[in-house]
Amino acid sequence: MRKPKLPSSNPYPQPDSSIIKYGAVFLYSWFIWNPCCAVGVVSSRACFNSSHKCPSASNSVNEPLCGQLIDVPGLAVLGANGSFRDVITPLNPTNLTPPFFQVWDSSFLDILGSNPSVRLISERDDFAFAHEAPIWSPATNEVFFASNDGGPLGMSDLNHNNQVSMINLNDVNGTGPQNITFTKVPITPEIQMVNGGTPFGDNLLFITSGRGSFPPGLSLVNPNPPFNSTTILDNIHGRQFNSLNDAKIHPKSGAIFFTDVIYGFINDFRPPPLLPNQVYRFDPKTSQIRVVADGFDKCNGIAFSPDGSVAYIADTGASVKGGFNSTEAATLYAFDVDEKTQVFTNRRVLAWVDTGVPDGVQVDSNGNVYASCGDGVQVFNTSGVLLGKIFLGTTSSNHIFAGPGRMVVLAETKIFLVEFAADPSLVELA
Repeated sequence: MRKPKLPSSNPYPQPDSSIIKYGAVFLYSWFIWNPCCAVGVVSSRACFNSSHKCPSASNSVNEPLCGQLIDVPGLAVLGANGSFRDVITPLNPTNLTPPFFQVWDSSFLDILGSNPSVRLISERDDFAFAHEAPIWSPATNEVFFASNDGGPLGMSDLNHNNQVSMINLNDVNGTGPQNITFTKVPITPEIQMVNGGTPFGDNLLFITSGRGSFPPGLSLVNPNPPFNSTTILDNIHGRQFNSLNDAKIHPKSGAIFFTDVIYGFINDFRPPPLLPNQVYRFDPKTSQIRVVADGFDKCNGIAFSPDGSVAYIADTGASVKGGFNSTEAATLYAFDVDEKTQVFTNRRVLAWVDTGVPDGVQVDSNGNVYASCGDGVQVFNTSGVLLGKIFLGTTSSNHIFAGPGRMVVLAETKIFLVEFAADPSLVELA
């Protein structure tokens, strides 16, 4: 795909230059002089094709690029009076209204394609209904997800379970923001504190953190009524897990890999931890289980490269009770997956995220890594270069591809739909 190019001259000139200086931060700001952005269209449909004419434009001039194009060298020195920020404040130098796309590397334009968009499709401000465990069901075009378990606005605690809900993407109409209905899923028997999820054949695989004396575990759920559940694992050799967090299926072996961490204890709905924070492999055919990686502060999201040779683990160590300790891990690690044992080896840093912590992780068909973070979804290539961001201006805990060219992003009290040129890395189970 041909990459759109910045115009050689600004058709909407300003007195000084086409680059605005923000403190010592330089940001290409073509969008400021673009009529479509002036009326806020960028918040629902970004104009990244240099030949795309925005709906509000009344002249015949080809519109320039729309969105934030970060001049990375300009960020290298802020100076004594620079606009430094903390761990939870997103970098938005021109205060553009989210959501929009933030381009850090020109290769991100290939991911976005010629006509990308990001828009709000569901919200409820008093309930963190859209926290974790997103799973897209291709048969029905529904997305399943879970509310915040034990956190703010989650309406769940030691005595109350969190809620699994679903939306139907067929209810999304037109191109603008909207608020489609989400529906509670009556899973039977009930599973406790769902926090992770991934497709598993024709079923939903939910990862539960447990609650009180209810143990954490892995449960298969029918995506259709009566939404019956079957727990397939709730211990390792007779010992309870701490509070399971997230999982992925290995694309070659079909084994289930999942993370275990102490957030249930931190959020006061699980007993004190009795195991290290570590990553496990479970073979659903033989029920054999083993540890494949340890040594984390708080292992969280997990994903694999398309061929299964590399594993990615998010460490959310900086997320602590009551807030953040920015001296702890906010890091995506990469590992080689041993061909025979599937133990994770050769641990190395893929990337550190600059806002919040990396939580849910997905990989596209080209191997690019997507991490939900404190400002939306950050996208890295396999070398750890930050390519760009799906900038929401608020925290996303997880996201999921919903078929080719679509991504659903969970943001606690809101859900966003992204349409772009990226395709998911698929796992086909026999």
